[in-house]
Amino acid sequence: MRTEKIKIDSEFIRLQDLLKLGGAVETGGQAKIVIQNGDVKVNDEVCTMRGKKMRRGDVAVFEDIILTVE
Repeated sequence: MRTEKIKIDSEFIRLQDLLKLGGAVETGGQAKIVIQNGDVKVNDEVCTMRGKKMRRGDVAVFEDIILTVE
């Protein structure tokens, strides 16, 4: 597994943008598909909301990539 720590300067980042920024997917279209298919877990629960607001301390997992918001 690979872990990526994503630092944000704002209050939150949307899940689809986090996946792109962290290199888990290449495009927003890919992000939409994997999220809607239930392939992404947020804080150990499957999340199908691509606009989910991810705040500091939240963790998203897709395949072998762990994305931590800092």
